Amino acid sequence: MTIIVTGGAGFIGSNFIFHMLKKYRDYRIICLDKLTYAGNLSTLKDVMDNPHFRFVKADICDRNAVEKLFEEEKPNIVVNFAAESHVDRSIETPEIFLQTNIIGTAVLMDTCRKYGIQRYHQVSTDEVYGDLPLDRPDLFFTETTPLHTSSPYSSSKAGADLLVLAYYRTYGLPVTISRCSNNYGPYHFPEKLIPLMIANALNDKPLPVYGEGINVRDWLYVEDHCKAIDLIIHNGNVGEVYNVGGHNEMRNIDIVKLICKELGKSESLITFVKDRKGHDMRYAIDPTKIHQELGWLPETKFQDGIKKTIRWYLENRQWWEEIVSGEYRNYYEKMYGNR
Repeated sequence: MTIIVTGGAGFIGSNFIFHMLKKYRDYRIICLDKLTYAGNLSTLKDVMDNPHFRFVKADICDRNAVEKLFEEEKPNIVVNFAAESHVDRSIETPEIFLQTNIIGTAVLMDTCRKYGIQRYHQVSTDEVYGDLPLDRPDLFFTETTPLHTSSPYSSSKAGADLLVLAYYRTYGLPVTISRCSNNYGPYHFPEKLIPLMIANALNDKPLPVYGEGINVRDWLYVEDHCKAIDLIIHNGNVGEVYNVGGHNEMRNIDIVKLICKELGKSESLITFVKDRKGHDMRYAIDPTKIHQELGWLPETKFQDGIKKTIRWYLENRQWWEEIVSGEYRNYYEKMYGNR
């Protein structure tokens, strides 16, 4: 089995690669990544010499590069993690998100049609559903919840999802989609909430929290997400969407206070800043479908996962300090500059 993993130098994609190489010793895993600001090749350094792994630097929007890779590798499965994913950045520069998240997805699926594929899997987000009110804890996102996006980022992901389902209906392309709640864990890029708060707290810097910090997110440990995608690409029904959630709802302010407590830092570091435009209030996933059809359940409780995550950032300071300083961008040149 040969699997192309796009965006595999990013947070969830790299964890998925580690999971697959460890579990399936006879699989060949190809990482296709453009290495934008959020892609970090040093994350993959432990698998770069694995004979079952190959890294290719390319853009999923580059049709010639994508077709060349398919011609060389003849993949059975494509798992598309490649995406611009930061909401704040999408508000500033929407066009980049439309290009990568929609056009890039189309290029991948066109190539899958041309070369034949066993499964194309689109990694999506719960943000395509919009948000839920804080005073209705009984409401959850299901796979039939109407799409109701709030940002250019979530709109681009929703557009990609609709395109994927259209390719299934129009061309018979064997596709699946997963829509996941917020992930956390090792190798999370330090602009996101949890790693940003850990890094800032360790350096006694202000901990910026949007608004009053009452926005609620459903948090899923990244390894649990990788196991869900593994199940979907092997056993999921073609043409189906699967919601993947952690049943770990937390207010942003409570997460920041928990990080302060775990690190022995004062809550006086917390600084409330002007809220994000169109900030969704609550996300909550109902993962009943994937549990009933594929037997998946999240294994990591938030109180355990956050401790493991904090410990990882304490033990791997060089990884995130190089990102904060910008030094990580030079890693690719160190690896490949003279080859």
